[in-house]
Amino acid sequence: MKVKLVSGLSLALSLVLFTGCSNDEPSQKESTSHKTEDHAKETQQEKDQSKKNDDNKTSNQNKPSDETKNNGGKVSQDPEPKDGQEPAKNDPTEPSQDTKKPKPETKNNDSISVVAHPESIPVLVNKRSKLPEDYKPADLVYPDVPFIFSEKIEKRMMRKQAAGALEQMFDAAKKDGINLTGVSAYRSHETQTSLFNNYAKRDGYEKARTYSALPGTSEHETGLAIDVAGDGGKCPAQDCFGDTAEAKWLAKNAPDFGFIIRYPEGKENITGYKYEPWHIRYVGKSVSKKIVAKNGTLEEYFNAVPVTNGE
Repeated sequence: MKVKLVSGLSLALSLVLFTGCSNDEPSQKESTSHKTEDHAKETQQEKDQSKKNDDNKTSNQNKPSDETKNNGGKVSQDPEPKDGQEPAKNDPTEPSQDTKKPKPETKNNDSISVVAHPESIPVLVNKRSKLPEDYKPADLVYPDVPFIFSEKIEKRMMRKQAAGALEQMFDAAKKDGINLTGVSAYRSHETQTSLFNNYAKRDGYEKARTYSALPGTSEHETGLAIDVAGDGGKCPAQDCFGDTAEAKWLAKNAPDFGFIIRYPEGKENITGYKYEPWHIRYVGKSVSKKIVAKNGTLEEYFNAVPVTNGE
């Protein structure tokens, strides 16, 4: 009986232990399975979120901005600067300031020098002596004399001192029965450039230089010179003016008012220009009387190198 009892207890204990071991295995497997599934879900969620973020990023990159919408879907390579932002400099599509400015059709000439005192009343300006390119008289006014046009434009102006002397001379001429008319006085550097280029295109460079000045070498740019005509604009800047009573009166009386016939007859190889009885130049009374007394020119007054006609 003892043997059977012991054997029975042993058998029962073995069954209990076997059953306990059997219950632990599924629990462990179940726990491991849940952890694996949860981790897999988390990993899949991260992948899905990452993919979603990438999709959103791509979508935002491809989405047109407000500027693009307003520009027909095209993005400008050089957009307008925002407030407080300076515009781009040196835009290759914008011509430079040098390109905008007209250039004279000139040839190399090292003998041309720039005058040191362009504001001087008797300043010598000719084919060998030029004004600075940026020079503009500071005291330009409109002389109260008749012109062949009525508009108050550039070529009607002269420097104040010259304008006053011109008014006095026109009044004196009128008292003598001579009616003078203004044709062309001041001329800017840009205007002279355009004028000379047109003459050179029409008659050729060498021919143009015999009667027109290169930019910077024209006395008209000083504001001290003026071309005149006869009564009612008769023979304006033309050879026929030399035969008029107005031309004869000027040759005799202009020096009393500080003017000279700038390019007198027979002096072409000194002044560089043919005879122009209509072109008068204000140099001041003292200088004008000295020049006329010696039957000279402004070049001879300054003992300057003669200018060969056309050079």
